Amino acid sequence: MTTSVPTVLFETEKGADAQLSSSQNSSVTGSCTIDESYKYIFLPICYSFTFVFSITLNFVVLYRSFRRTKHWNASLIYMVNLATTDFMYGLSLPFLVASYVMRDDWVFGDFMCRLVRFLFYFNLYCSIFFLTCISVHRYLGICHPMKTITLETKRAVKGTCVLVWIAVFALTCPIFRFAQTQYLPREGKGSREEVFNNCWDDAIDREFRDYIPYGVTLHFLGFFVPFSIIAWCYSRVVLTIFRTLHSQPPPTQRVRSGTGCETVAEIGGEGMSIILGAQSPYVNRRRKSIKTIITITLLFALCFFPFHVTRTIFLLLKLTSRVQCHTMRMVSICYKITRPLASFNAWLNALLYFLTKEKNGPCCQKPEHAQHGLLWPLRMLGKGEEEENEVGNHKDNGPTDENNTYRGLP
Repeated sequence: MTTSVPTVLFETEKGADAQLSSSQNSSVTGSCTIDESYKYIFLPICYSFTFVFSITLNFVVLYRSFRRTKHWNASLIYMVNLATTDFMYGLSLPFLVASYVMRDDWVFGDFMCRLVRFLFYFNLYCSIFFLTCISVHRYLGICHPMKTITLETKRAVKGTCVLVWIAVFALTCPIFRFAQTQYLPREGKGSREEVFNNCWDDAIDREFRDYIPYGVTLHFLGFFVPFSIIAWCYSRVVLTIFRTLHSQPPPTQRVRSGTGCETVAEIGGEGMSIILGAQSPYVNRRRKSIKTIITITLLFALCFFPFHVTRTIFLLLKLTSRVQCHTMRMVSICYKITRPLASFNAWLNALLYFLTKEKNGPCCQKPEHAQHGLLWPLRMLGKGEEEENEVGNHKDNGPTDENNTYRGLP
């Protein structure tokens, strides 16, 4: 299939890459034809891959969370909401794969076209918003633990998740208005003209100028604002962690905890933090925060940032006059390639669950021989969220007020 993009070209010669009007001027109004035949192989492979992994991994996350985890903390609540929207999006991918296999011919009706297009953007911005919540959660837990105890309750976290669902739905519901099906002629070499039913991702040609202000606003509010928040939070978290690593230890006091592990209470800063040796809740929390920073940064670098940059440029160029055809062609190809990469977040988000959960209890490390072996990588993925919540169980049962300092923190 070839897509004709209305633009003003700088080429004067006729050829397969550009369809020009009959004018002989150096700048003429015409139609820049972009060959998109590559997507009928590339996109079905990418979306099939995403379908298999998103359904499998997110089902594991949801199953372990609901069936094998008794005590939920704030991080797990966010991850369950993230896995839920990813699982919903994964269910819509077979329709998209079938459409590309049939060379853009949409046979599932206008409503399903609108629904599938809506689910892509709804999942995309739910993922970004929930990852932003996790990032702010890490920032508050590391940088302001004494001031945010009330924000770490399950009621507050659940209320935040409800607000995210409502905000993202309000932000993406116009997709139902713009996305629709339209019968188009398929360009071919034969004399007989073939017609196919296309499912538009953004808007049909006559409504495209109305769509662009909404599309740019969607990118700004749905991506660039959350990205700025995450960048600021992580810069503060990294500075706090490095300042903690290089600072001199304050005066300490030995305390005997209820579980028999000897603790060291450090007094300084805004309050008191509990250090339980090499496997302390604070050290584990710091390690989890570092893993979270790396994972979410990679998610944005691979999935979200390239897609939103190329799509914003693509939308603006389609509205701008005097664009060279080869420029439009290059931007269009980049946008079509980064779109399936953006859908990869539906299964990469699940990896965040496995990478950031605790692997040891709060006090005493497991024997070395129990941590290694041929099946050790599977154990790391398979063993328990219960271990992640042992810190919460310990502090709920502990007799000291200091153990309540980090209640609900990851």
